[in-house]
Formats: sequence, structure tokens, C-alpha cells
Amino acid sequence: MQNLGIAMTGSGSAVPATFLDNQGLSGLVDTSDEWITSRTGIRQRRLAMATESVTTIGTAASLKALEMAQVEAKDLDLILLATSTPDDLFGSASQIQAELGASRAVAFDLTAACSGFVFGLVTAAQYIRTGVFQNVLLVGADILSRWVDWQDRRTCILFGDGAGAAVLQANKEDRLLGFEIKSDGSLNSCLKLAYTPQSQELTNGVSISKGNFGNVSMNGKEVYRFAVKRVPEVIDKALFRANLTVEQVDWLLLHQANQRILDAVAERLSIPSEKVISNVANYGNTSAASIPIALDEAVREGKIKPTDTIAASGFGAGLTWGAAIFKWGR
Repeated sequence: MQNLGIAMTGSGSAVPATFLDNQGLSGLVDTSDEWITSRTGIRQRRLAMATESVTTIGTAASLKALEMAQVEAKDLDLILLATSTPDDLFGSASQIQAELGASRAVAFDLTAACSGFVFGLVTAAQYIRTGVFQNVLLVGADILSRWVDWQDRRTCILFGDGAGAAVLQANKEDRLLGFEIKSDGSLNSCLKLAYTPQSQELTNGVSISKGNFGNVSMNGKEVYRFAVKRVPEVIDKALFRANLTVEQVDWLLLHQANQRILDAVAERLSIPSEKVISNVANYGNTSAASIPIALDEAVREGKIKPTDTIAASGFGAGLTWGAAIFKWGR
């Protein structure tokens, strides 16, 4: 098969209408707008109602991305859903496929937490570059409010719900210039949403594990240290693979976890603040959705223009982290 390039030709995003600002949050836990803003840069977060799901917001974001790319759902070959919070533990990508009417597309979930969109981009590229698929829909969607302890101020101030999507297509010129992806399971305990087993005896001498998933738990200091050290490193490696220097980057597009992390990474890379895309104040940490939501807003605002060079990096639970250097558009 002929090797092909890849281009990102459309973006879309969707967030719940319901929001909870810091003042409202201070009625739930002992905190304040000043305390949250000074430490995270977050001012509000969007929260999905009981009638909303990863499928509904993921589908809404997908429709916008398909419209921008001028691609029909029936022409999709693959749908990748990056999520850690599926509506169905067996996966939700196929539900989005059904909602879109993308009858030709194979669909599956990919779980890499806040790195999911970058890992998904790299995964999609392999299918396209080898000529297996021509049109891929990559969705990042999470509803973390389902798994947050709203009495734990260390975590409940951080997370929000949302979905973003991008259409990736075969292209004569390869717009994915370089990437690097990493994992370190020895640091898993720093950020996790763990299954808690409870023994249930079926018959004498035969017991099984019958438990539930708990809430998000995080060691904020360790995650901050990890991100500030590892993210600049992985971006440098991706830039090396792309044969580019940091000065040639038009936009730094990081996972929107915390404004202090965004600032620290930009400083270590000597990237000026005007090149840093940030919407963490409005949405908080939306996990796999954060990069595509920020990308879509910047594209629709006219900030990101065709052929602009973007250094994107995701980092989070696993622990996982990665970077992709790509040009926007065909």
C-alpha cells in the first residue's frame, strides 16, 4: 500500500450549558474564588446534567468537525473515542457511530486519560499513513463530574465536562511533523480512578470480586512536578523528530489542567505567553476533551490559521504524556 500523509481538516467542540463557578463551588466545600483562581486559573467548569452523556456531547462535537471538514459521516472509515468516562464500560465509540449514521466506520474507545487526544492522533496517523483508512474522526470526550468527590476540595475544583473532535484525512503532504508518547505506570498512584474490589462468595470456596469504581484521587504536588518536568522534555523530543526548533512553533496547545502548569511549561521552553492557547479559566480540566476544545475555539476565533505549526501535549493519569507537532489544515 502507498504511504500517505495526514492532515487535520476540521474541528468541533461541545460543552454542557450548565456551569458551576468558583463562588457556587465555595458553597459546597471550604474554598473561595481567590483560592481556586490563584492556584489553578480556573473560574468555572461545565457540568453535564443527567440527560447528557459522553455520547450526546461527543456526537455534537463530531457533527461540527465533520461540517468544517466537509466530510459526510457515511464516508468515515474509523471513529476513535478518547475517553476515561464512557457511558458503557464496554465502550461508547460505537454509540457515537450509530448517532452519526457512520455505517461504514469501525469504532472503538482509547483510554489514555488526559493524554487521550494526543495518543489518539498518533494512533489515527498510523492507519492513514499505511493507506488502510482515508477519513478518521477523533473524539475526545469526558464527563468527570460523575467520578468526582464533591466534598474533596483538592479535586472537585479542577474538573469539568466536555467534548472536542477533529477530522483527520489522507493528504499528499504529511501535516503530522513529529510526535513522542510516553507512559510510566510506577507513578499510577499519583492520579487514578480505581476499582475497589469487594469479595462475594458464590459457593463454598469460590469467591469473586464484586466492587465499584471510586472517585478521582490525586497527589497534586507530584502531578505538578511531573508535568513541569516531563512535558517540556517530550515537546523537545517531538520537535527534534519534526526537525524544527521551538522558535518555529506558532502555538503551544497543552492539556488544560492548570494555568500554573501552562505558564511553567511555556517558560521552560521560552515560548512567549501570546503563543500559549488557554481556556482553562472557562472549563477547568476536561481530560481528553481539553486539547480539542481549545483547538476548536482557537480555530473558530481565527487565531489558528491554515499551515500554522502547533505543538500539542497531553499529560495525566497512567501516568501518560506525549506531544505531537502538526500543521493545521490541508
